[in-house]
Amino acid sequence: MNTSDTHSTDRIGTDRIGKLLFKFSMPAIIGMVVNALYNIVDRIYVGQGIDALAIAAITIIMPVMMVIMAASILIGVGANALFSIRLGQRRRGEVEKIMGHAFVLLFLIPAAAIALSFIFIDDILIKVLGASPAVFPYAKTYLKIILYGAIFAAAGPGINHFIRSDGHPKTSMFTQILGAAVNIILDPLFIFVFGWGIAGAAWATVISQFISFLWVVLYFNSRWTKLRFRLKYMKLEPGLTLKITALGFAPFALQMAIGLVNALLNHSLLLYGGDIAVAAIGIVYSILIVIFMPIQGLTQGAQPIIGYNYGAKQYERVKRTFVLAVTYATISMTAGFILMEAFPGFFISIFRNEQGQLMDLGIRSLRICTIMFPVVGFQIIASNFFQALGKPLQGTLLSLSRQIIFFIPLLLILPKIFGLQGILFAFPAADLGAASLSAIFVYREFKRMNATRAK
Repeated sequence: MNTSDTHSTDRIGTDRIGKLLFKFSMPAIIGMVVNALYNIVDRIYVGQGIDALAIAAITIIMPVMMVIMAASILIGVGANALFSIRLGQRRRGEVEKIMGHAFVLLFLIPAAAIALSFIFIDDILIKVLGASPAVFPYAKTYLKIILYGAIFAAAGPGINHFIRSDGHPKTSMFTQILGAAVNIILDPLFIFVFGWGIAGAAWATVISQFISFLWVVLYFNSRWTKLRFRLKYMKLEPGLTLKITALGFAPFALQMAIGLVNALLNHSLLLYGGDIAVAAIGIVYSILIVIFMPIQGLTQGAQPIIGYNYGAKQYERVKRTFVLAVTYATISMTAGFILMEAFPGFFISIFRNEQGQLMDLGIRSLRICTIMFPVVGFQIIASNFFQALGKPLQGTLLSLSRQIIFFIPLLLILPKIFGLQGILFAFPAADLGAASLSAIFVYREFKRMNATRAK
């Protein structure tokens, strides 16, 4: 690593926190918001160009895609956390070894999930995901095509974490924008011009993910970085593999939990509201993804700052980064809450612009699901805070708290009492519970840091 690279990373321990957080977060935020279009563009085009059942189909298969992306998160986030900590500890000789292990694991683990999905595709769609007879043909067509390119969907974002931590957050942002832009261009071409329907939406996604993957691989063979993926570091060592997966387990578990919750949610929606309810919540989820993405970008920007300064034992800088990130997250989520409460019909109409049951249910669902958004930003930052500190157990518990500890029990109990309304109110109730638990954990960690500094 050359002198300029060293100077760039060392500044994480000396520059003003607000400046650093803006530098690292803003490109990540832009990239994440644009990247969210991967999840919503297909729904917009199939909703406007096909019908509500096509929206329901894409909603139904989302848990499978989440499992594949969970593999990317397990390795990409875990390796990146270790990468940042090692830089803070000035153990730079381990950096390329971490990258080499991540590269191999980003192919092996998603490949296993993809193979199983192909083998059991019908059972997964019907028994696990709850696809109705009307939705099944759409869902199977879309999922089979998506699986063809799922390796690149996992490997591209996983490798992209290293570009940001290498001191090039804008390049990392461009990676996300590139794929989303290709998807936006190809979707209407394949759906409307070629007349491929839902298959066209799937092929547009696969091609865009492959192009993003090529870009990140080319970056690590360019003059912009001295880091390389070297064959000598691609022989897996159990110890390093375990460290990577341990640090990435919290966000991985969260992603898996979200997939599980989505599968359970789809079954409940079909039971209490039918395919229209699945389509309505699919639209709501697409809208919420865009609102959540700035916070995810903020956590990605804060992670190397927190990890580096924690490794360097600069605890005051760690705490200042956390507080500032929470402040920005709260402002962002509160703004999202106000917009959703004030203009729900406008946002629903982006996906399916027609009056009727889908519009009415979509508006009601959007307003209820966002009630507790002002406290959600804190909870997301807090769960990622512990992962950035290299404390996977605490991070995992907080990451799972909303989905597993609170939401699943509420999802199983409330609908039996209140029907479809109970499903909707499970969302804000889980948000409040998870935020309260996170506050306890953060308070205790700050006390521990203060005690360590006083010694």
